[in-house]
Amino acid sequence: CSFFLYLNKQRKMIIDFNAHVQKIKDVRSGKIKEGLTLDIPEIDEHFRYKTGNFNVILGHANTGKTTVILYLMLMYSIKHNLKWLVFSSENEPYTLIKKLIEFMEGTVINKIEEEHFKDRTEFINSHFKFIDPTQLYSFKEILSLAQDVKDAWNYDGLMIDPYNSMMKDKQLSKTHNGHEYDYYATSEMRVFCKRNNITIWLNTHASTEALRKRHSERHEYYGHPIPPMASDVEGGGKFVNRADDFIVIHRYVQHPTEWMYSLIHIRKVKDVDTGGRPTPLDNPIRLKSVINNVGFEINGKNLLDLPKRVQTNLPF
Repeated sequence: CSFFLYLNKQRKMIIDFNAHVQKIKDVRSGKIKEGLTLDIPEIDEHFRYKTGNFNVILGHANTGKTTVILYLMLMYSIKHNLKWLVFSSENEPYTLIKKLIEFMEGTVINKIEEEHFKDRTEFINSHFKFIDPTQLYSFKEILSLAQDVKDAWNYDGLMIDPYNSMMKDKQLSKTHNGHEYDYYATSEMRVFCKRNNITIWLNTHASTEALRKRHSERHEYYGHPIPPMASDVEGGGKFVNRADDFIVIHRYVQHPTEWMYSLIHIRKVKDVDTGGRPTPLDNPIRLKSVINNVGFEINGKNLLDLPKRVQTNLPF
């Protein structure tokens, strides 16, 4: 009796065992809800949007990580009506909005008709909100602001781009070294995801040492930087430890022909029951930039299927 009285007092700390058994039953019966797909087999086989996930994205500087991430976010918005809160400290918001408009139209901004421009800006404003990047924030301040926005505008995903642009929380830094601080910050982000059913996409940079790693002489990309492994993130393996899914975005920016391909390596998928799995080591998802960098295609097919959308008078 005293044990159950104790449990009652600690009820916020003890899981509902029966609820978790029900989840196991759902897996056994095939009722488990899979992550959202894009109806693009090359992507859906390996990556899904999953509510409440904490996803970490890694790549070298200036390889187009933000562009690829924005494109994926837009595709999920168009297909599933997802809404996003964006903090991108290294990009002015108008450049991100411009890029989203160009993605939707499949052409450069100065060739878009005024009526289409108006429709696209309205769609983007209803699906994307941007945090002012001219101010400095700690991760605690970002999460506090994100909570305030969530209470007022029910968004689905938060992009933080990049992690190392956030200033250190002064109080926490007094009691935690760099390693402990990163663990604390990423743990708080995970809890924020689960508590609010929000997916965080955290953009990170690879370490300097990782940039020095080059393909060997026998490799087809001899001399070019190697796509970073999960452990190559600034701060080390703690980020992949905390992540639900871990994604690496790479581009051979100085290759004479391959520079136009953005390569998505899925390094970790924590819950394969809900869809997705790591990509083979040397066979990532390959997105080819279309002319003028206003979208991507796979095997010659534009991922937003623009011609079909125009013919059927769909709004996107």
